[in-house]
Amino acid sequence: TWGGLKPEFSLCGNGQRQSPIDIRGGLAVDLDPVKFSYTDSRFGVIDNGHTVQANIAPGNSIEIGGKRYDLVQFHFHRPSEERIDGRQFEMSVHLVHKDDMGKLAVVGILVEKGQPQVAVQKVWNNLPLEKGEEAAARVPLNLDELLPADRRYFTYMGSLTTPPCSEDVRWVVMRQPVSMSPDQIELFARMYPMNARPVQQAAGRRILQSQ
Repeated sequence: TWGGLKPEFSLCGNGQRQSPIDIRGGLAVDLDPVKFSYTDSRFGVIDNGHTVQANIAPGNSIEIGGKRYDLVQFHFHRPSEERIDGRQFEMSVHLVHKDDMGKLAVVGILVEKGQPQVAVQKVWNNLPLEKGEEAAARVPLNLDELLPADRRYFTYMGSLTTPPCSEDVRWVVMRQPVSMSPDQIELFARMYPMNARPVQQAAGRRILQSQ
């Protein structure tokens, strides 16, 4: 229904490269690793009405395909929006990056139940009392703590998963999930029991996977 709400949301209904997708049949090729340049950073936490989002101070970036993208924010979905061979995970984390031309690259991290996640707990510890108000965190955050040890990934072209569903977004989904404790997952579930967009048609788009 998003596509019918506003003209600028039309891609949500008629786009050809929409996200998320069920990742199947990735072509295994020799891709360069994603170069993560994350450091201790100040951040703020906001509950924007459809997820919990952490806005990150400048100074963090990734490099993929010879292009640099600066980290802007990351946020959470429950259950995971992406699926791998039909499997849906407990949650997903989307790290949104932007290059100097305004093009977006989103790193998706899948979450399963397990050990507590240090970086996520720092976000939960700084939740604001009111929706729409950003709370400045008391401690810095290093998102290296959130990344899986195995940095192999899937990549494809897609879109934002919330309106306006803009396309031409480079997606990088880490193949290895990370863990969050049941308590950490339950805390988010009490605020947002379900905020995942349904899977969209892959529509023949090419999915590559690093070896």
